Amino acid sequence: MTPDVTTAIETIYRDDWTAILATLVRQTRDLDTAEDALQEAMARAIASWPRDGVPANPAGWVSITARRIAIDAARRASAFQDKLPLLVVDDEPDASLHAIDLAFGDDRLRLIFTCCHPLLSQDARLALTLRLVCGLPTADIAALFLVPETTMAARITRAKHRLTASGAPYQIPSPEDIETRLNDVLAVVYLVATAGHTASSGTELHNTTHMQLALTLTRVLCELVPRHPEVLGLRALVLLAEARKDSRLDPEGTPLTLEHMDRSLWNRQMIADGVALTETSLRISKPETVGPFALQAAIAAVHAEAATYDDTDWAQIVALYAVLNHRHGNAVTRLGYAVAVGMHEGPEVGLKMIDTFRLDEALPSYPMLPAARADLLRRSGRNAEAVEEYQRAATLSTNQTLARWFMQQAEVLMIGSEIRKP
Repeated sequence: MTPDVTTAIETIYRDDWTAILATLVRQTRDLDTAEDALQEAMARAIASWPRDGVPANPAGWVSITARRIAIDAARRASAFQDKLPLLVVDDEPDASLHAIDLAFGDDRLRLIFTCCHPLLSQDARLALTLRLVCGLPTADIAALFLVPETTMAARITRAKHRLTASGAPYQIPSPEDIETRLNDVLAVVYLVATAGHTASSGTELHNTTHMQLALTLTRVLCELVPRHPEVLGLRALVLLAEARKDSRLDPEGTPLTLEHMDRSLWNRQMIADGVALTETSLRISKPETVGPFALQAAIAAVHAEAATYDDTDWAQIVALYAVLNHRHGNAVTRLGYAVAVGMHEGPEVGLKMIDTFRLDEALPSYPMLPAARADLLRRSGRNAEAVEEYQRAATLSTNQTLARWFMQQAEVLMIGSEIRKP
């Protein structure tokens, strides 16, 4: 493909895919039909644009082409008469040239809440939303759930078929029903942010597309459900994570841990906004029911407000992790809890907590577990054991940048040098 075609295609995948898909789902009321039509439209663009040139409105061209493909598919289906009215509403022959609205709008929120329908299991809701709404590849979703890709592909397929067969309404729930689905929606956005902060695969540490989507979704959710403590907490958490983006790699592209980041590169406006939202979230939460995102945002805020790594208030972080683990604990948060205790009370205490929590059984393929253990072992002077853990982390990591960094740490320890920076 020519450079201009490549740029246009990449822009649609990055910026417009989810908006177009969400609109197609509204028009077709069929998840498979919408996804298949959009994929076929993209294939036609890749085939025709190098010959005919990139249209003035590439995303509009793909949107209209996908709609027409869906109409053709409906004509071939037995349910054509039922689906046709939905497909042709407000269709203008020249809409691709001047009237396609690809802004966020309500379509993506409708799709999120539809995918998070209670008739699906929680894992199915999250996986389906990540695939359709957020555009995450199945392999990346499988990595987030720590399951094989084939297992995740089957789970997503079953969820799509069940949701389509149920005839679930494609709409944002009424205000009184939003709360019942909101936790799942927040969990989806959290996973998107997780995939954005550290890409599960490839050569890039940071996935800008996923992180920008998480920022957009949290902003819109704050408008849809204002002054909800967990919505505010998640928005704060995403802002505080994104604020460190420019400091996560050194000039050679090597990852830097929190300890070695140049904090002058942190986005202070994002930090101020994130801290303010965190304080509001905690203030309006009921003390006995403070949620996981508000607590995680509070932990992130403590890190963000420390002038240097040595100034980090580990006692406060440990206290927050203790509450988080007691009320909303899972294996990943317990790992963070153990690391925080190790930093506050000594690395051997943290290592003992990891063993006490039996995290090897809970997170057998999670690369950050051996990476955390390696760092604590290194701080204890147990370099030979730390080397083994870094090597294990490198083997488990599907992110090439992280895998290479883990191996570099192992090599530094093997030659007996002090680690000055990651």
